[in-house]
Amino acid sequence: MSYRIPKVNSLIMRELTDYLRNDVKDPRINEFISITSVDTASDLKTCKVYVSSFGGKAEKDAVLEALRSCNKFLRGELARKVNLRYTPELIFIWDDSIEHGAKILELMDKVAQEDSKKAHS
Repeated sequence: MSYRIPKVNSLIMRELTDYLRNDVKDPRINEFISITSVDTASDLKTCKVYVSSFGGKAEKDAVLEALRSCNKFLRGELARKVNLRYTPELIFIWDDSIEHGAKILELMDKVAQEDSKKAHS
């Protein structure tokens, strides 16, 4: 198994996170946006970038639109920093796993509270 793609994924994730935090001035992109994972194709032509935010689905469309509008900038910066033969096309995808996990934890807390009430009754 080749370890190249996981290394490329890690490098792209680190660089994009840095650019989003420090260089992108779009107000729709704030410090609460997180890149949850990166999946680069084996031919390095495309790269799926999974993003999430604490604002959740309410700001999903605005965040994705902002990321798509600065796509050329991010890809250019990535090309300057990352030494790859091809700089992959960035495809931004919303990742709702954080919200899903939070909902599950909330439901588990409710069940635990109900169980403790039953035990004390």
